[in-house]
Amino acid sequence: MNVPNALQLTCDECQEVTMHEVLRGRIGKDQDVIEATVKCLECGKVCTTVVREAKSMKVPIIVSEMGSSQRLELELGEDEILAVDDELVAGDIPVIVSAIEVGERRVRRAMVRDISTIWAKRFDKVRVRVAINKLHKTISVDLEASPDEEFFVDDLLSIGREEVVIHYIKTKDGMVRRGSVPAREIVRIYAKAARRTYS
Repeated sequence: MNVPNALQLTCDECQEVTMHEVLRGRIGKDQDVIEATVKCLECGKVCTTVVREAKSMKVPIIVSEMGSSQRLELELGEDEILAVDDELVAGDIPVIVSAIEVGERRVRRAMVRDISTIWAKRFDKVRVRVAINKLHKTISVDLEASPDEEFFVDDLLSIGREEVVIHYIKTKDGMVRRGSVPAREIVRIYAKAARRTYS
């Protein structure tokens, strides 16, 4: 093990995990400990610290998929930092982190050693909600798609025996009225039943 140039550590001044430059350091006798003088790159505070090589630990993860959920365990390095929207593999299921619990609180990011539960969604397929306007009523339909599948405004979409035209797509950032959106970013597709014309 060599002394690294930088370490992710909890800064006493910033009160959060930040990158620290290693000003000087040495490896302990057992080769699993670094004794170092470090400088926080956010606030500039210099301090000495002892860092042990990360051990792995098992963390409970609840994976939801299309309305049902299952509890699994994930083995991660205790000094790793996990954040909402990180992509992981739980068992053989690709997932995206939707929430992180530290004790009773939900946080956006945390060190693995502090995490009590990870909440995640299956990520090799996502549910795309479609609202179809049919004259005086609107019906809702759920489609299954891969996260990177693109949906285009003004495209024709086959749902069951019906064909509908996508008018606009709602995302977390607002309405999209032109272009395309990958399934992973879609909150809802708004569509109208396609008119059939006969010649």
